[in-house]
Amino acid sequence: MSKLRILYVANEINPFLQTSEVAEFVRKLPQAMQERGMEIRILVPRFGTINERKNRLHEVVRLSGINISVGDEEKPLVIKVASIPNAKLQVYFIDNEDYFHRKHVFFDKENKFFEDNDERAIFFCKGVIETVRKLGWAPDIVHCNDWMTSLVPMYLKTTYKNDPLFANTKTVFTVYNNEFTHKFSENLIDKVKMIDIEDSMLTHLESADLEGFIRIGMQYSDLVIKSGENFNERMEDVFSEFTDKKIEEIDADQDYLESYYNLYNELVG
Repeated sequence: MSKLRILYVANEINPFLQTSEVAEFVRKLPQAMQERGMEIRILVPRFGTINERKNRLHEVVRLSGINISVGDEEKPLVIKVASIPNAKLQVYFIDNEDYFHRKHVFFDKENKFFEDNDERAIFFCKGVIETVRKLGWAPDIVHCNDWMTSLVPMYLKTTYKNDPLFANTKTVFTVYNNEFTHKFSENLIDKVKMIDIEDSMLTHLESADLEGFIRIGMQYSDLVIKSGENFNERMEDVFSEFTDKKIEEIDADQDYLESYYNLYNELVG
């Protein structure tokens, strides 16, 4: 089989940050796929809880410097990189002073959900795609993990659909049992929109909540993976809406690494 190129997109990865099961999953799976001969890139946000000096992050000047639009505003994209200790893997970090330099991840010190988490997700998803374009690296598969990455499959299928770099790219979206009940502002759809995206393509985001982001990720991805069990009733209802979508359930207690290896090859086969 040819050497697949896989881009992993997530909100966290060990050992830099862990707030949920996503961090450990995104730590183990890319290394396992690399050891099986695949070419790997990993992109995550540079949340303020990540100690740059301790983790030896440094800016990649050639990738930084473009502006990312979120609604009517444009904010500078800064790219940093670090290596995972004891592994031949580099992690690229999406950074911006306004969005990621606070000392908490999604909730403030009083456990209130940040009002601009939607904008942070939009900036991150757009920043991921622009970073890959600057790298000039054409991924065979983009594997998105959790709600914060859910806009990537949509942007690839719309705004970037004619970019030759992504002409043959398939997308995977893994849904995790991570919850929040926050409702975003009414102008969410306006902030998400880009070239070649009509309001009718974003109807799933009208609810302006977690389920809306999950729905949009499921709608535009080529493969959906349901991670674990014990999802609440609202989320089970979301899964049941997508009867036309192939939804894989992979048991982490079994040999899930081999399962993913086979899934990736089937997806591009």
